[in-house]
Amino acid sequence: QKHMYELNNKVRLINVKDYPVTNCDEFIGFICGIISQDNDLEEMYLDSFLTIADVNTTDEITNAIEKLDVISEKFKVNFILSVSKNEEDLPACAQAKVAISL
Repeated sequence: QKHMYELNNKVRLINVKDYPVTNCDEFIGFICGIISQDNDLEEMYLDSFLTIADVNTTDEITNAIEKLDVISEKFKVNFILSVSKNEEDLPACAQAKVAISL
């Protein structure tokens, strides 16, 4: 939270842990709620994506990314995800989107 005041005023930091989001479907609904209230939103950076979206298995990761792809296409919002997982441990749909791997 302390970094919120260091951000450009065009950037909005939302701590998902402040809200009762407990599974991936609720997380996707949370994202849709944000998009519905901000018509000029272009990008969303989702830090610690696997943790905040509560996805653990390959199938859950694939399902979440597929839903984000649909939302991205429909509302023209780019999603940038940070995940703590080796690239080779990600499903193929996620591997194709990796920009940086540590």
